[in-house]
Amino acid sequence: PLLWLTLFFKGSVDHYFVVMMYYRKTSKMLSVLIVDDNEEFVERMIDLLVDVESISSIQTASDYNEAFRMLDNKAHDVVLLDINLSGKSGIDLLQKIQELGWNCNVIMITNSSGGYYKRECKKLGVTHFLDKTNEFEKVPMIITSISPN
Repeated sequence: PLLWLTLFFKGSVDHYFVVMMYYRKTSKMLSVLIVDDNEEFVERMIDLLVDVESISSIQTASDYNEAFRMLDNKAHDVVLLDINLSGKSGIDLLQKIQELGWNCNVIMITNSSGGYYKRECKKLGVTHFLDKTNEFEKVPMIITSISPN
């Protein structure tokens, strides 16, 4: 089982943000970052992933800036990324990941699953492109398939 930590950080004046982290004490396991502004979806995804034995930690970010800070501070093996975020989009973050050469598997999981977005994301190096409504349950299997173990 994973341990659950909730950390509160003070941002600018009167702004706090929460980082939810789940950790499993093991080595050679995957670190996962979920980037989505839909809290219900994030909770549902965490419920699916907490029992995946190849995952050592799960962190969450709700927008581009928070996700960028987290990726810049710690390498993540897998990023679950939505296209529609407040502020900059998930595609903007995907471009930045590629531009900076961060080595992570990006799984785009979105309701914007049209052909245009799929082609653009594939060009930018996503490993999987999933429809959030109908294919989210595939994520644990996909993560298990990319596990280093």
